[in-house]
Amino acid sequence: MKKNHLEDACTSVLVGKNASIDGSTMIARNDDTFDPINPQKFVMHPAVEGESGRKVKSYLNKFEAELPADNYKWPAVPNVDYKTLGYYDESGINGANVAMSATESTYGNERALAFDPLVKDGMDEDVIVRMVLPFVDSAKSAVLRTADLIKQFGSPAGNSLLFSDKDDIWYMEIVTGHHWVAQRIPDDCYAVAANRVSIQQVDFNDPSQFMWSDGIQEFVEEHHLNTDKTGFDFRHIFGTTNLKDRHYNTSRVWFGHKYFNPEIEEDPEDGDLPFIMKTDHKINVDDIEYVLGSHYNETPFDPYSPYASEDDKHRYRPIGLNRTQNSHVLQIRNDVPEEFSAIMWLCVGFPTFTPYIPFYTNMDETPESYSDVAPKFEFKNAYWMYNALSMLVESHYTEFIQDDIDYLTECRQELRTAIAETDKLAKDHSGNDLSAFLTKRNNQIVDQMAQKAHQMFADLYTKGIRLSKLTFDMDANL
Repeated sequence: MKKNHLEDACTSVLVGKNASIDGSTMIARNDDTFDPINPQKFVMHPAVEGESGRKVKSYLNKFEAELPADNYKWPAVPNVDYKTLGYYDESGINGANVAMSATESTYGNERALAFDPLVKDGMDEDVIVRMVLPFVDSAKSAVLRTADLIKQFGSPAGNSLLFSDKDDIWYMEIVTGHHWVAQRIPDDCYAVAANRVSIQQVDFNDPSQFMWSDGIQEFVEEHHLNTDKTGFDFRHIFGTTNLKDRHYNTSRVWFGHKYFNPEIEEDPEDGDLPFIMKTDHKINVDDIEYVLGSHYNETPFDPYSPYASEDDKHRYRPIGLNRTQNSHVLQIRNDVPEEFSAIMWLCVGFPTFTPYIPFYTNMDETPESYSDVAPKFEFKNAYWMYNALSMLVESHYTEFIQDDIDYLTECRQELRTAIAETDKLAKDHSGNDLSAFLTKRNNQIVDQMAQKAHQMFADLYTKGIRLSKLTFDMDANL
């Protein structure tokens, strides 16, 4: 998450393949930034073979590094104004069907940072996706490549990264200049994370489920950082627990748990909410979208509630925000051929009010309405159109919210049908022909959803005309 402001934050959801409804692995995140107006575009980078000497340079510090000569093709969601704000590619699924989302800002405590401070010109989240995602062929190899880069260059910020492939999900937390731990999400579990160190007990005898930085145990022992008498609770050792955590971070995890496990009673300010969770509910993409667009719905803390007190409405920071620049669900499916199993669900408006559009990532290019985005309002750009729709719905929330709920319900139904049809037709294609076919289908789906959004604008504008305060009822006979 972009760190240009004190209150940047993201919310992440990770779902193992046996916890999902269809055997998919899913990693998801809200990309929340410092300003509600920060245009992003969605672009496709081609595969490269044998091009040595390429470099990545950050626009935000002095970081510079050489890239490997070969890379897979990969999509990204960078800033339009990247020369001022940095690249921040955010998320994507590469040609080997490895997904990466980066990053969720995470904060180490002063005790640990005193002995391993952040590295000012290290590799930060503005360049981390383009340094890692194009070059890895599994989620585990993504952790290892990131670890090597952190060891070489250091990190200028605390960051959490999400990696997945068709079998595995890894969650990596970088908490100081050089120290980190990564945990594999068990297949039958899910996890919600929100800007605090999330990983708890680390089992150094089980490298199949945990990875860690060189010398981290010795580092903790030498500097007397373990606050517990037994165990190695990464959150306790390296994390924070303060007023901001309780009102800005922890409450978001609480709501995610409340949605997936409504039978469990938890305290929204409990700093020890568990990271790894199980539920009897089979999680689907719709569930994740709901959580990422949520605002403590149907609780006393909902800022839209007509019944909540003003204090409760503003007690906790919601998950869905007006400054969510994009929200995404990266899904690797296991019930279709690998050549078209990867789908990137992308929402570029408020995730509370606008649909997540599915993109088959085995594509040649992204639609023009996503790739060619103007720095100022242009209705033809998906970013501006969906943000405008969000603003319109919220401007008359009470009168428009049911229309919006109906609209999103219809979108989800139509998109499910479109994916089923695409899967069926894709089986008749292969190689470059398949990529071209999926590119065409992505464009068709985008156009279908744009037409639906335009109709939604027309309906709300028409309805809104009747809501003006400049009205006066007179006797019909006058």
